[in-house]
Amino acid sequence: QVQVVESGGGLVQAGGSLRLSCVASGRTFSDYAMGWFRQAPGKERDVVAAISRSGTITYYADSVKGRFTIVRDNAKNTVYLQMNSLNPEDTAVYYCASARVAAVIGRRKDDYDYWGQGTQVTVSS
Repeated sequence: QVQVVESGGGLVQAGGSLRLSCVASGRTFSDYAMGWFRQAPGKERDVVAAISRSGTITYYADSVKGRFTIVRDNAKNTVYLQMNSLNPEDTAVYYCASARVAAVIGRRKDDYDYWGQGTQVTVSS
């Protein structure tokens, strides 16, 4: 059974930083692309960033380019999302997900089949 567990959310002031972590278990971590999504109240769950199996290819939503960085450590079965220069518009529940098709760095929710429970990120102004 595949499990995905996020951690690292919290309350931060505008301009601050947070690092989210996500550990996936139950299948070979390095065989699958991974993604981070976020969902604000009343809004859709949208992709934030995604990373290839080896970590050499990444994708970022325009809204976070230059501020967020996704990396993975396959030896630790962990993917990270470093978030800098946070602003109140980044407030959301952040979800980590494992790709449905191993090599696909998807931008849609349907590209992922295993999800974590989410971690709240709140940015105060």
